[in-house]
Amino acid sequence: MNQDSLRIAAYDTAMAAARASLARSAPSDALAHLERAHVLGQRDFSRHWRVHVTMLRAAWALRDVGELRGQLLRLSLVPLGHLFGRLPLGNTGRSSVSAFAPMDVPADLKRLLDDDRG
Repeated sequence: MNQDSLRIAAYDTAMAAARASLARSAPSDALAHLERAHVLGQRDFSRHWRVHVTMLRAAWALRDVGELRGQLLRLSLVPLGHLFGRLPLGNTGRSSVSAFAPMDVPADLKRLLDDDRG
């Protein structure tokens, strides 16, 4: 399996875990999985969009108004970020962090993203 396939598989796993967490009414757990999915999927428009839509669902389930607003803002920024190439590496996609701030990438995800920096 090549690096891209491994990254997509890890993204799919994180998204499945997030959906399972939402299904069992554990939106906080879902958000932890979604942060990982965001780091892995933000370079692809459709994956990036799906993460933020699912983060919005988790925020709704939590009744977290700040996170809801943050996710609505991020959904409006996804197309612009892709259009202008402004996708900060490692950013978790949550409303508690700047949408423009690069962040440290967890070691287990870093190895899956190494080819993206070239």
